[in-house]
Amino acid sequence: MRKIVLQRFTILLVMLFLVSVVAFCLPLLSGGDPARAIMLSRVSDMNLAPEAVEALRRELGLDRPLMAQYLSWLGSALQGDFGYSFATRQPVSAEIGRALGVSIILALSALGVALVVALPLGTMAAMRPGGKVDGFTTLLIQTLVATPEYWFAPVSILIFAIWLGFLPSAGWESWQSLILPAMALMLRPMAYFTQVTRAAMRDVLEAPYITAARARGLSMNQAVLHHGVRNGSMPVVTFFALWFAGLLGGAVVIEVIFAVPGMGRLLYEAVVNRDVPMLQGGFVAIVGLSIVINTIADVLYVVINPAMRGSHGH
Repeated sequence: MRKIVLQRFTILLVMLFLVSVVAFCLPLLSGGDPARAIMLSRVSDMNLAPEAVEALRRELGLDRPLMAQYLSWLGSALQGDFGYSFATRQPVSAEIGRALGVSIILALSALGVALVVALPLGTMAAMRPGGKVDGFTTLLIQTLVATPEYWFAPVSILIFAIWLGFLPSAGWESWQSLILPAMALMLRPMAYFTQVTRAAMRDVLEAPYITAARARGLSMNQAVLHHGVRNGSMPVVTFFALWFAGLLGGAVVIEVIFAVPGMGRLLYEAVVNRDVPMLQGGFVAIVGLSIVINTIADVLYVVINPAMRGSHGH
């Protein structure tokens, strides 16, 4: 147990280091001059004086060796300082903090509803293979996987916001603004959670401890509830972490359509505006947080699963 946690922690540190290197190199990969880009974000004159650009380059330390620049940037980044946005002139960390909070609420809402539906539905389908619930579940999974988010989102706006007038079509003003984007985001996770739950529960129902529980006089429902749900839901923990990490910065289409001020929309606007500091900070926040979340999920999977603990030793 201790060994596997140490391994995961070591890998985490290595991955975070690589993330910082890639983020630092983003301005270099773009092929532009960071000092000139900053000057152009401040003034509209395209014919900048070379002396002014050179003075800013010295002020920012861009004339120093690359390693010295990286160490200076890393020191600031470790303190949460990624500079100021070219587009908004606001601190990058403050902008990311606000956007990340919105994306976390949106992702947890979508995945929470998906889990509430998927776990019981997948379990019931596994308990009666080939039955009506199993057939309905298969149809639902295929439908949800085949439904594009970019199609469902405008259709939901047309129905619930324009025709019925129940919900706002865009923005982030109240809890009602959360419903439509969460509905659009939960489609695919719900399909995969249901599929994984059904497959896992089918394996659980064939396990010896379920047979032993039935032999002790428990009904199938009691055996599944007391002994099967925990083992059957373990794979879903990993999938939940993967989807949560992906939705934090990957809900670009939904956040743009519904004008949700989350990380996806923030990164989209940073790309459009060539906002290098925002791209650097956003990349570190999203990729770094995704790595941390997946590492925690791996450790939790080992903690929950006694067989995994035994296979890795103590």
